[in-house]
Amino acid sequence: MAFESLGSRLQGIFKKLSGKSKLTESNMDEMLKEVRLALLEADVNYKVVRDFVDDVKAKALGQKVLEKLSPSEMVVKIVYEELTELLGSNDSELHFVQNGGVTSIMLVGLQGTGKTTSAAKLAYLFKNKMKKKVLLAAGDIYRPAAIDQLETLGKQIEVDVYTDRTGTLPPQIAKAAYQKAVAEKYDVLIVDTAGRLQVDEKLMDELLNIQQTIPLNETLLLADALSGQDAINVANAFNAKIKLTGVIMSKLDSDARGGSALSIRKMTGVPIKFAGVGEKVQDLEVFHPDRMAQRILGMGDVISLVENVQENVDQQKTMKVTQRIMSGNFGLDDMVEMIHQIKRMGPLRKILGMLPGMPKVSDEQIAKGEDNEKRMEVIISSMTPEERKHPEIIKNSRKTRIAAGAGTDAYNVNKVLRSYDQMKQTVKKMSPYMKKGMTESMKQQLMASMKNPNGK
Repeated sequence: MAFESLGSRLQGIFKKLSGKSKLTESNMDEMLKEVRLALLEADVNYKVVRDFVDDVKAKALGQKVLEKLSPSEMVVKIVYEELTELLGSNDSELHFVQNGGVTSIMLVGLQGTGKTTSAAKLAYLFKNKMKKKVLLAAGDIYRPAAIDQLETLGKQIEVDVYTDRTGTLPPQIAKAAYQKAVAEKYDVLIVDTAGRLQVDEKLMDELLNIQQTIPLNETLLLADALSGQDAINVANAFNAKIKLTGVIMSKLDSDARGGSALSIRKMTGVPIKFAGVGEKVQDLEVFHPDRMAQRILGMGDVISLVENVQENVDQQKTMKVTQRIMSGNFGLDDMVEMIHQIKRMGPLRKILGMLPGMPKVSDEQIAKGEDNEKRMEVIISSMTPEERKHPEIIKNSRKTRIAAGAGTDAYNVNKVLRSYDQMKQTVKKMSPYMKKGMTESMKQQLMASMKNPNGK
């Protein structure tokens, strides 16, 4: 995930403060010097770094805060609040037109930033997670392959695509698509547009013409998290001419330095509204500044984790497993089913990043974990139905037989049984959320616990 290196650096810096009984201007300056260096190395704009560090110092030296929290808790709390504000605070939400109206969105950006793919990702997100009826419009007439690509993606995600290959100009295509969206009661219209190798007047005039032709609610810029300060320059150039309402920041799944994501809102006034976290059509997320700040500071992101469970896990199968757990009948077949359900939630690295206090996991460790999963399934398949249903009957002689059947040893059989006991306890803790869903009050409680883990 983005900011892994920065997050590790910041967490290490704050850990040094944990042994201090009092925060002084001297040790505060020493700590902020390291924070400043960490941010600059992450390619955060130097003006943003300067203001950020000044704001943290001003708040941290406030006597009122010092009386409530230990030095390390206080600094983490203040940095969390400042990071959240830097990333966009509450202005990152996309607001839909109410009462049956059409929410119109135009995607813009330079050539090669992934607008067409992102248009489909956005449509998938609205359709599947927000239950919206979506119409895509192919507005890149200069690249026939873009129209074909959008049609292919539309079929893949089962979303309608409006196209016109007769030479009609993009503003008129957008107008016709909007009229179709209104007449056929679509909730959202997403207009894909042409890119250029660089910002030019012809491109800007065309985009401005589209803005003046249909009632656009959002104009979103595709920006690459790997492009550093170039992303800010491009955003400023587009925003000066056509007034952007938000940014889709792509490649936030990589451990990029990520400075553009931390700088762009402060330097342009344009908030990040969506984050691309992979190449698949489902790999686009609503951007939550507070949750990203939590991840950077090692607080995890429990709310997103629970939402991920609700969206990707088969609720009926999970409820059956949960009921068996609560009644004491949870077996090893159920554990295998839970592992399969967890795999549906996405890459293991992404899931681990949502857990509070989880250290950075290497590719080697991820691969080792996947190998262990496969070995676990082989071992369980070597057990009898009775053993899978009642693991407590598995004693030494049975372990020897199971190990031989799986081509391993008793040590690995014991590891499977220990994992079974741990998973049984974990699912018990999560069962209230899987049963009832994530209410707003639950979200608030989780947010509070993440911000102030010691309950102070």
